[in-house]
Amino acid sequence: MARTLCTRGHDQVDSPEWVARARDAWEELPVLQRREVRRFRRHSGPHGTLVIGGLPVDQAALPATPTVLGSVQRRATVSAAVLTMVACGLGEPLAYLAEKSGALVQDVVPVPGQESFHGNAGSVPLSFHTENGFHPHPPDYVIFLCLRADHDQIAGMRVAGIRQALPLLTPASRQTLFAPEFVTTPPPSFGPDAAATGSDVKPRPVLSGAVEDPDIRMAQLVTTPLTSRAAAALTEFGRACEATARTLRLTPGDLVVIDNRVTVHGRTAFHPRYDGADRWLQRTYVTTDLRRSRDHRPLFGLIT
Repeated sequence: MARTLCTRGHDQVDSPEWVARARDAWEELPVLQRREVRRFRRHSGPHGTLVIGGLPVDQAALPATPTVLGSVQRRATVSAAVLTMVACGLGEPLAYLAEKSGALVQDVVPVPGQESFHGNAGSVPLSFHTENGFHPHPPDYVIFLCLRADHDQIAGMRVAGIRQALPLLTPASRQTLFAPEFVTTPPPSFGPDAAATGSDVKPRPVLSGAVEDPDIRMAQLVTTPLTSRAAAALTEFGRACEATARTLRLTPGDLVVIDNRVTVHGRTAFHPRYDGADRWLQRTYVTTDLRRSRDHRPLFGLIT
């Protein structure tokens, strides 16, 4: 099914017509896979993470791992088709105009000179975060597909869910995390204008919704507590995430769906060689309701 989406030679991942074809192709995939994704969409479970292994990435035909900033996948490929089909099974794929030039399928690769960058181009440890928590419309899910593992197979995706961490928090910290005493600004991946983009970000809570099963908006790198009690609560929340975190070491064909509403993720350090065979993930975002962001979308699927 992925190959049927890559047969025309000129297909563009970001076109509404190609995404519509991917949405139809999703319905032709094995019922067991569609059933598990549907169940995850209904309730993402204690970890808020779903791993599907053994998916096709056309590994024999892969080019060298990209080594430039802002690398994206515009042309239809098997891996882009797999990502987009699963995204359509969860909801609607989307992107943000200020990040990775608004591409629906984005490369997560190490870039020479960016080793210490705290984002997808770096290779140092990446702290826990939800994707784009500063934005009025963050994605509901983020999906990663592994095309290549790192040489040493030590790079790990770290995930921690609120459903595991919440029991470790004191009542006082829980109450504080529900208070609008935190500011989350755009991450470095939004480029040099990120600070200006986030200049009008209003204080918001880290946790929201039902007290027994809340949503999260937080990024350890760019979430600032505004009070001393907020600082203490955020530190305690970080410790709870560390205590309950799991590390996933992905191999080619492994796909990870993260429920961005209830799960934070990060990455361990690794050592790129820049020889064309470095770690290569591709990523896309998903929303369950694209209509919510209609006032922010000058183009199909793109959010400013």
